[in-house]
Amino acid sequence: MDNAAYTRLYPYYAELCALSELRKKPGFGVPLRSGMGGHCILYLNGVRLDRAAGYPVLQLCPPDASPASHGVGISVNAHYKNANWVAAEGRDFLWRGTLKPGEHLTRAAYERTQHHAKAIGLLDGVQFHEHLFRDKPHGMSERDYMYEISIATDYAVHFGRDTYHARLPLEPQRMAAIVDYLNGLNAPYRDGSRVFQWRLLNNNCAHVTHNALAAVGIWAPWPTGQFFAFAAFKFPVPKNEFVDLMLRTNDLPIHDAQAMYEDAAARRALLETGALPTAPGALAVAERAFRHNDVYDTEKLRLIFYDNPYWGPYRPRLARIFREPRYFDLRANLKHFAALYAAASQNRAGTFSPERAKFQACYDKYIAREAAKVRHQLDSLDEAAP
Repeated sequence: MDNAAYTRLYPYYAELCALSELRKKPGFGVPLRSGMGGHCILYLNGVRLDRAAGYPVLQLCPPDASPASHGVGISVNAHYKNANWVAAEGRDFLWRGTLKPGEHLTRAAYERTQHHAKAIGLLDGVQFHEHLFRDKPHGMSERDYMYEISIATDYAVHFGRDTYHARLPLEPQRMAAIVDYLNGLNAPYRDGSRVFQWRLLNNNCAHVTHNALAAVGIWAPWPTGQFFAFAAFKFPVPKNEFVDLMLRTNDLPIHDAQAMYEDAAARRALLETGALPTAPGALAVAERAFRHNDVYDTEKLRLIFYDNPYWGPYRPRLARIFREPRYFDLRANLKHFAALYAAASQNRAGTFSPERAKFQACYDKYIAREAAKVRHQLDSLDEAAP
């Protein structure tokens, strides 16, 4: 994906990132392995950290502060005691640490990235649960141990993990709502009124990512705190969430106003935020962990679906996402939506109840606005083409 072209059109965007398992090679630092269920990060472009807070606090970049050049990656981890999430600032640092393009991941580069993470205070104000330090190597400080067990999970992720990214544009107002939601999520842990406890079935990394997007009408929220016997039958996992978000943001029948009215989350989103979950610019990207790697084993990294392996729907859905260009190519995506908006504009007849008529008025206004925007965006891509 051409990030420069994308951020020129969409300086504010969210990216749900499903991360593979992690396998560290033996003989260097703390030995680490994670499960094949993977990990989930929410990257927010157009957002930065409040460095003066001494604790993870997010701020929206105003339009006059180069929002396209700022971003943070939100990570939820069982390590934390007084925070639900921490944030790594800067897209490059989140994914590649201080590694330069083409540079081999040596032990020196690995240590250099940890030193940088400490220098910028990535974990400032964050406490880990005491039991984690039982495995701390003799002679290593607690602070160094915290950064050691966080690398390739909370920052410098491509050191050891493959990733699937589902990217969707957001207006500043909706990005501000996500910032408020996440800051509110951390508030009771910051002030000490609660101690954070990660729970696979009821409060994992995918719950936070899912519910942050639910706060701006992308889909219904995922409940936390359910009785474990019920939660075990259905709970969010990273790879499922990636596929679900790509289809939610690309495949709703937005040319059919009645179908959108009957989708409760979509109806509420349009009436409250002026937007529908399915909209232009929601693209998929898959990236590999660094292959020239002295620190991590990056061959055949696993990331499973929570699905029946024989006849479940997720594998064919994933294959379709990376087979059809409208899911991963910006120009193809915009042309697809231009056709959908043209179809929607031809389908406005009907007699409605007052509530339905209110929705239809919002829908018609939205379709006209988005159709004009897509035409402008396609023209912009044509003008920028060499």
